[in-house]
Amino acid sequence: MTNTTKTWSINTAPWLDSRAQPRKACRVIIDNDFAGDPDDLFQLVHHLLSETADIRLIVCSHLRAGDFLHSSPRSAADGRKRVETLLGLLGARDDNGIVVTGSELPLADASTPRPSEACDAIIREAMRDDTDLPLYYVAGGGVTDLISAALKEPAIAGRMSVVWIGGQEYPGFAQPPLGRFVKEYNAEIDPVAARALLCDSAFPLWQVPRDAYRQCLVSVAQLRERLRPLGPLGAFLLDEIDRIRFGERYGTQPTGAYCLGDSPLVGLTVLQTPWDTAPTSCRWFTIDNDPGVRLEADDRPLPPCVTATDQGRVHVVTHVDTWLLFEDLYAKLAAFGRWLLSRDR
Repeated sequence: MTNTTKTWSINTAPWLDSRAQPRKACRVIIDNDFAGDPDDLFQLVHHLLSETADIRLIVCSHLRAGDFLHSSPRSAADGRKRVETLLGLLGARDDNGIVVTGSELPLADASTPRPSEACDAIIREAMRDDTDLPLYYVAGGGVTDLISAALKEPAIAGRMSVVWIGGQEYPGFAQPPLGRFVKEYNAEIDPVAARALLCDSAFPLWQVPRDAYRQCLVSVAQLRERLRPLGPLGAFLLDEIDRIRFGERYGTQPTGAYCLGDSPLVGLTVLQTPWDTAPTSCRWFTIDNDPGVRLEADDRPLPPCVTATDQGRVHVVTHVDTWLLFEDLYAKLAAFGRWLLSRDR
């Protein structure tokens, strides 16, 4: 089975019956370091196949300089190439130019934005006045482009909610991984921007720290069974995971599971009940984004002071409903695969 002739425009869902086509429930800006860990590719596919999401931008952001997963100084541009490859395998057409490239460098300081195509596009989308659909900014890596946009146009903070995969464990709630470095990967991509997001910004924020996103383990055997019917698309996604699992340079072991740690970005946006504006099957606590109280000098969180009436702006996720998350992904992949197969006949 091939899908080279099967094309569809992003934000349509031709694999669904016309009677099942719902109205869009939210707008989503996706920001990820697509040149790195392939968990972001699964998150992107999941969001693209979620018919209630209006995907407004796909921001291809940078990794750390010399990153062990991808050491090129053009990691944002290289990530864009991976996204374009994935869209081609999906048959998804970017008719509205939603794929944009972010800065190749982190913030130099807390007051100077990094100019980029992505920064300007983020501001344009956030400042629209022709729609009432809520806007989510979902980030699975560093947040250079988001904070750059906020420095350039502070008004965007009141016009979107942010969901960020990143940050260390909060004392009293979880322990760091055994035998691993203390600093958290995504926060270290741009420590200045991460600190600004957690402590100094006015964004309503859902934070998924390391102990929560590491809950998102999937069986490699399950992935093989679910992805094989998708032909070249499934092979590409499996190969991306095997590249890390079997790559000696990454210091990994080929175990029977893989962490799709960026997937909560989907669960916290499109998998809510019709009556709620927050996830009902996840657990979280809420704290104030208060500089000097939230973070120590090395960016480790201090124990939060939580009360029953806390109205702080940072919601810290402690438990992810992985069953809902991955069963939804598998169901959407299956429906998409059936559509591809039916179109081949």
